[in-house]
Amino acid sequence: MSLPIVFYIFAFIFGAAVGSFLNVCICRLPKGESIVFPPSHCTRCDYKIRFYDNIPLISYLLLGGKCRSCREPISVQYPVVELLNGLLALFLFIKFGPTPTFAVLFLLCAALVVITFIDLEHQIIPDVISLPGIVVGLICSFFLPWLGWFDSLTGILLGGGSLLLVAYGYHLLTGKEGMGGGDIKLLAMLGAFLGWRSVPFIIFAASLAGSVIGVSVMLAKGKDSKLAIPFGPFLAFGAVLYIFYGRQLITWYLSLGRGGGG
Repeated sequence: MSLPIVFYIFAFIFGAAVGSFLNVCICRLPKGESIVFPPSHCTRCDYKIRFYDNIPLISYLLLGGKCRSCREPISVQYPVVELLNGLLALFLFIKFGPTPTFAVLFLLCAALVVITFIDLEHQIIPDVISLPGIVVGLICSFFLPWLGWFDSLTGILLGGGSLLLVAYGYHLLTGKEGMGGGDIKLLAMLGAFLGWRSVPFIIFAASLAGSVIGVSVMLAKGKDSKLAIPFGPFLAFGAVLYIFYGRQLITWYLSLGRGGGG
């Protein structure tokens, strides 16, 4: 069913507006601060941001990327997050329309945006997102006919359990911690929202993307580079890829095996 273009425009605007709130979460959650109080303000001069300076994307452009009061530069992260979340909302709406699936997957993607930017900067995945996310994903499964509570519960166990085994095995072999508990909880949350079938795909896509980026960084900075690359953003990438193209890619991959059978 084709909808008037205004619906798609609204989906993007809605996503960008939520992205403005996600920036608050990204900034405050690692510090243990409230995401409600105080209201949005400049972190340098404490200037209280007015509503007309808080319009997603537009205000950043009109202000030239600087605080109205102290004229200090505003991080480019703010419009990037707003644009990214707006595009995610738009593409989800195009794929799923005004359905419960859109609402649930938009909630998941918004959480993944926050997790990605926090993990990139601080190398942590806040439990305040992943642990409630596991519960919320399981609850949502009761209202999504394509998922179901059993697939969700199995996804939690498979997602968390698989990475837990990997982490345990790595520790036994090397005596070092190779994967944080945050990644384990994140994959359990993804299994809760997307079901157990998504877990192998997400792990494969995340590992492949992580390897490509890791090798690229090593080649750029030298073999002795000690740069730690968080795995959470790659798990988030794998989950988003599964949402939009997972079934098509799995079908394509299986068709290669059938085609090669002679």
